[in-house]
Amino acid sequence: LQGYASEMDNPSLVHLIPSSLQNKKEILFGNLPEIYEFHNRHEIENCIENPELLARCFLKRKEDLQIYEKYCQNKPRSEALWRQCGDSIFFQECQRKLDHKLSLDAYLLKPVQRITKYQLLLKEMLKCSKNSEGTAELEEALATVLDIIKSVNDSMHQIAITGYEGDVSELGKLLMQGSFNVWTDHKKGHNKVKDLARFKPMQRHLFLYAKMLLFCKKREENTDGHEKTASYSFKNSLKMSTVGITENVKGDNKKFEIWYNGREEVYIIQASSVELKNTWISEIRKVLT
Repeated sequence: LQGYASEMDNPSLVHLIPSSLQNKKEILFGNLPEIYEFHNRHEIENCIENPELLARCFLKRKEDLQIYEKYCQNKPRSEALWRQCGDSIFFQECQRKLDHKLSLDAYLLKPVQRITKYQLLLKEMLKCSKNSEGTAELEEALATVLDIIKSVNDSMHQIAITGYEGDVSELGKLLMQGSFNVWTDHKKGHNKVKDLARFKPMQRHLFLYAKMLLFCKKREENTDGHEKTASYSFKNSLKMSTVGITENVKGDNKKFEIWYNGREEVYIIQASSVELKNTWISEIRKVLT
């Protein structure tokens, strides 16, 4: 923040800032100032003498940790901007002044890495505190952090949905998302189509919301020779208020059915494992009840 973000306002460097970066500080750095302020309270460091206070520290700050979700959601925009202007003289000059071996993008990745380091910290502490006082709090703190990592991960996928006409933020909480083999068996339509559909599964990425289940097709695009970015093109949706579920499908314990309109449309869904199938079924059940 001091070596780069502040330097964007430095009159002696202004002429070096590439035009593609003008007025885009917020896109490049996201809510990094907010994350910095949050960590400036040094609450974790204060627990060094009293490690039993650490878990409580996480539980107390549960809501605040959502700032990471915001940061990660902006990350794809930030990376796209960095690819445009990262090799400019302005950044080279800032890096030279700081005497950093790594360029700015390595540091912009730190918050994303940090949130995953917390779960490792808490897991290690749990190993050392078997059945001692405060174990329950540590477990709760770990669950909190895992929950945040899950919602960060889910929201990263969610922002890549394309072609959905409505507003996904109106569908309620995103509960689960993941890729499946899907077969359709619809009453309507030509028999030939029905037979074909039975054999060859479609690859679909499912997003389960409180109000709706979205079926999308995952597309991986190469972004100018860099890492692949996935996007999910919307195919169809089912209102949760009108679906039914069959937990077991003959012949395959990884399959379950979701049907619509009194079995007028049936979707046979195959998970990659029995555990995953059961997790999805229990989430769907919660929504239906």
